[in-house]
Amino acid sequence: MRKKRGRAIDGWLVIDKPGGMTSTDVVNKVRRRFDAQKAGHGGTLDPLATGVLPLAFGAATKTVPYVMDGTKLYRFTLAIGEARDTDDADGAVVATSDVRPTNAQFEAALPAFRGDIMQVPPVYSAIKVAGERAYDMAREGRAPELPPRPARVDRFELIERPSPEIAVFEVESGKGVYMRSLARDLAIACGTVGHVAALRRLRVGPFMVAQAITLDNLLTEEDSQPASPDLLLPVATALADIPALALTSAEASDLSHGRAISLVQLMGRIPAAANPDGGVLRAMAGSRVLGLCRLEDGLLKPDRLL
Repeated sequence: MRKKRGRAIDGWLVIDKPGGMTSTDVVNKVRRRFDAQKAGHGGTLDPLATGVLPLAFGAATKTVPYVMDGTKLYRFTLAIGEARDTDDADGAVVATSDVRPTNAQFEAALPAFRGDIMQVPPVYSAIKVAGERAYDMAREGRAPELPPRPARVDRFELIERPSPEIAVFEVESGKGVYMRSLARDLAIACGTVGHVAALRRLRVGPFMVAQAITLDNLLTEEDSQPASPDLLLPVATALADIPALALTSAEASDLSHGRAISLVQLMGRIPAAANPDGGVLRAMAGSRVLGLCRLEDGLLKPDRLL
């Protein structure tokens, strides 16, 4: 059996992604810097975008889906008057408009984009259509018709208006919401066209921009030796937003061996925030995170053990 290259290290690192790079580029550079066997990221950012890109190493990769399900916070700049084929500044101009909505017009349009909405993704996106990526089809001149998809937007606010051509918004959203689509559709709803000129992600689940380190700082350190794993946050950091359930040693042993526990046995301990129909809980054995469990059919079932 061939030995894996690199070090077996576990944990999270929050990178402040620079513009002009893909998320995969960042993962590859950082994995080499740590000489890590296994690394991934907790949610793609477009090349144009900057901000919070959580990187998972080793056992932390098991918790990536839970991070991607967490709340995201974005700030984007809407450039008003030009539509682009990519819905951001990297694309070609496909339409123009002389209409410059007032702040009041934006405020009046915003409520329709909050809550549970249906959203048409950008044609330049990684969505698969009959086995092909939409962006590959678009680049070849075969831009697909993408159907609307459900999206959840918890907050969408106008926060700054530097000029008639520029408006800055903040958005808190769930998984899979495209800021480029929000920008495009809001402009259209206000009788004009527009695109994302700048995009910054400020939060992904429990990871905040204040925790992030720049790629330059990481890569320009003395790198004759791999970066220290002491820079990494614990694997369980990713689960901080998930309600915690304290278990006895016997219950922890049962879950560790794949056995479900009756919820009757846990009465009075189940957090009020937990959804009794499929909700996820963070199972705690003392101060140690055992893993994630799901509430189903009157049972606590192991879902992903760390």
